[in-house]
Amino acid sequence: MTISPELEARILRYYHAEKWRVGTICAQLGVHHGTVSRVLAQAGLPRIGRPRRASAIDAYLPFIQETLEQFPTLTATRLYGMVTERGYVGTVGHFRHIIALHRPKPKYEAYLRLRTLPGEQAQVDWGHFGHLDIGRARRALMGFVMVLSWSRIIYVQFFLGAHMANFLRGHIGAFQAWGGVPRVLLYDNLKSAVLERQGQAIRFNPNLLEFAGYHHYEPRPVAVARGNEKGRVERAIRYLREAFFAGRTFANVDDLNAQAAVWMAGTAADRRCPEDPALTVREAFTQERNYLLALPDNPYPTHEQVAVNIGKTPYARFDLNDYSVPHDYVRQTLTVLADLEQVRILNGQELVTTHVRSFDKGRQIENPIHIATLTEYKHHANQHRNTDRLAQAVPQSRELLALAAERGEPIGRLASTLLKLLDRYGISELQAAVADALQRGVPHPHAVRHALERRREARDLPPPIDIILPLHVQSRDTQILPHNLDSYDHITEANHVD
Repeated sequence: MTISPELEARILRYYHAEKWRVGTICAQLGVHHGTVSRVLAQAGLPRIGRPRRASAIDAYLPFIQETLEQFPTLTATRLYGMVTERGYVGTVGHFRHIIALHRPKPKYEAYLRLRTLPGEQAQVDWGHFGHLDIGRARRALMGFVMVLSWSRIIYVQFFLGAHMANFLRGHIGAFQAWGGVPRVLLYDNLKSAVLERQGQAIRFNPNLLEFAGYHHYEPRPVAVARGNEKGRVERAIRYLREAFFAGRTFANVDDLNAQAAVWMAGTAADRRCPEDPALTVREAFTQERNYLLALPDNPYPTHEQVAVNIGKTPYARFDLNDYSVPHDYVRQTLTVLADLEQVRILNGQELVTTHVRSFDKGRQIENPIHIATLTEYKHHANQHRNTDRLAQAVPQSRELLALAAERGEPIGRLASTLLKLLDRYGISELQAAVADALQRGVPHPHAVRHALERRREARDLPPPIDIILPLHVQSRDTQILPHNLDSYDHITEANHVD
């Protein structure tokens, strides 16, 4: 039975100050004598009254105490099952009461207050702030938070996702906002910082190590299950949720970051500095700024770099969307370099194309020039296919098309017309008609058509009609060869003999 702190205090007062017996306390306060005994035992005070009677559980107490020392959080129900297998026959309710008296109290750890020097340390972490729906995409809204441990100045920047590129972009934003770099950055054991850890053996993310070396600071992860070591950034995230994000409306991530910049420069910077209440965070940061390391001359590149395979359609798939490329790059592997605003596609060192980045899902971001070029290419390719087919059927058509090109005639339309005449009249007739047109020196489809009609009328043939019948109708005109019936005659003769 769980009792209130007030009732527990009254039990202790009546027992020690008023010298009441356990039975008197139970009768006057209306509680069970076991509850009173448990309160007195947990207080570590000697009992007054008659000696405790022997119990059936006494033989199992050494086993129970040894088990609880090894497994302090083991439930009474599981422990009851273990002792019943060893011969205990008591009820589970009484057993739970005995376990409550003998269960060791947890040992609470005391912590030292961590203090740092100005410019010595900053703490870094991500905060999750729900999701945003962008078109058909649902993306996580993550807040990158960095806090200088001495002045408690806060930097926050919101991103759509917590991947490595955004992690490094948040660092650069904080360094540029502060005009310098702290000597040590303290991280939780997140994958962007620590890939693997076995005790004190730590394998850092190689991208973070390269970034830290470029900015000359030391990346330092906190110990496992030691969240108190980065309590400053944890409190900063909680402060950000309560003082800034709660109830706030915004149009998009850019709008949210713009509002966060105003909040950081105003409300967040005007609060009192915990290290020195006589100063504001802004005033403390003014002093700490002088102790920060200088920024490198050139900013660290934080673009996302991905190798993409272009299929048979001229599009590069990146971050849930397709970006168009010139059709010359199909069936090749290109490189995508992307930041928060732009997507660049390269072939080695050559820039192929550039697009505005989209955070939607399933969109086709196209350059109209790419589509128009592909359409024109397909049109010319169709003309080439028509010309090749015509040249194979009627070799003299090459000469006819060459003469037509000299006169400025459209070659594609002429080849298409000749192919239709080929399908209508056949190869031999078209060959004769093309030869007639070349002999007359008139490289025009009308001359070929007139020659075909003259030859048809000379043989008194009906005009050809283009009729495309369904397949099941065309199959009715299939010629069927009759079967030789001599074998049936032999069968008939054999029957007569029988």
